[in-house]
Amino acid sequence: MAKKKKVLFECQHCGLTAPKWMGKCTSCGTWDSMVELNEQEQEIVKLTSTSTGVTKAKPITQIQESEVERFSSNDDELDLVLGGGIVPGSLTLIGGSPGVGKSTLLLKIGSNLAKQGKDTLYVTGEESEGQIKLRANRLDANNENLYLLSEIKLEQVILELSVRKYECIIIDSIQTLYSENVSSAPGSVTQVRQITFELMRIAKEQKIAIFIIGHITKEGSIAGPRVLEHMVDTVLYFEGDSSQELRILRGFKNRFGPTSEIGVFEMKAEGLVSAKDISSRFFSKDNAQPGSALTVIMEGSRPIILEVQALVSESHAPNPKRQATGFENNRLNMLLALLERKLEIPLNQYDVFINITGGIKITETSADLAILAAIISSFRNRAISKETVFIGEVSLVGDVREVYQLDPRLKESALHKFSKALLAKKPSDTFGLKCYEVNEVTKLIDWM
Repeated sequence: MAKKKKVLFECQHCGLTAPKWMGKCTSCGTWDSMVELNEQEQEIVKLTSTSTGVTKAKPITQIQESEVERFSSNDDELDLVLGGGIVPGSLTLIGGSPGVGKSTLLLKIGSNLAKQGKDTLYVTGEESEGQIKLRANRLDANNENLYLLSEIKLEQVILELSVRKYECIIIDSIQTLYSENVSSAPGSVTQVRQITFELMRIAKEQKIAIFIIGHITKEGSIAGPRVLEHMVDTVLYFEGDSSQELRILRGFKNRFGPTSEIGVFEMKAEGLVSAKDISSRFFSKDNAQPGSALTVIMEGSRPIILEVQALVSESHAPNPKRQATGFENNRLNMLLALLERKLEIPLNQYDVFINITGGIKITETSADLAILAAIISSFRNRAISKETVFIGEVSLVGDVREVYQLDPRLKESALHKFSKALLAKKPSDTFGLKCYEVNEVTKLIDWM
């Protein structure tokens, strides 16, 4: 009796595998994305998802701590996001929307490393050598130690590595590379998985730092199977509009350091450069207008002063609009319900719009008090002094609660010559600021 053929289906969006076909992927929710894999592709899935080595467990007390070696990229912001510098043998994935500056940044980093005497290979599959040369001239990135390879075959890239010893490799991009050993089309889930696995093996065996540029989907996530993000050591993501001057590089995964830090870059004629004095880029102390309030958030160890803008306008629709840019919509709805309940402000008859200046997305709750102040200011059409910052988390019962790392927030406010701060509790060290206690939402109205 013939052995029954094993059947395996794979989602072409997220890489989920299943023994039978499904109309809708249970992982990413995409319809009609399951494709049957042949025997060769099934072997690749098995190879990249299992460990082949035999290891013996040891007591953790007998394990020696390994020191992580790093070298600088000569870019302060990138070094900050990476946790202090580039780690030899690391595999880093950088994603972002088209035109945000991924290729520009990595070409500049490749040039910086080449100037240190480190042989760097830039592999491009999307642009010709002439196009990269034009960009290198604009960025002043020409150096004898920076090598350019216009190739889309993985085998040719591996062959180049046998000719010369490189300390850093930049792949632009992972979706354009393909392996001749895989029958799938370039950019497919199977190809991306196999190529990433090979690059990971090369990075670890030869101690080469490898940077990979990844495309993103229309939903904004990095394209390719989820295993791509699991394989790499570091996942970085560019935020910001290509039409804006400031770009933010945020870490989502880092095996060699924290993921709380962000890097802020500025797009200039000579390319992406580390932004200087970024705090003053996200707010203005001129011309106080109704609907504007200032707050201080923490991005890792870095305090950033932001301007919160609110617009409250009378609505003629049965369902008023609630829209926020840079702030979570669900939390905005919660704060609006709190204002209606505690302060009896009839916001159910008004459209409410919130905007965080500078393109930064607030992920913490310390800006709640500033959001409420901006909404009340716009509703009453009364401007708030530009000398005041609002720092506090607002609970569902109307209490204003303390936030973490208050000292660096107040210190940053004092450096920018602010004179007042509204807080849940007055601290022992005010750094020269006049601090007012606002432990309930109702007291905010009294102060305003």
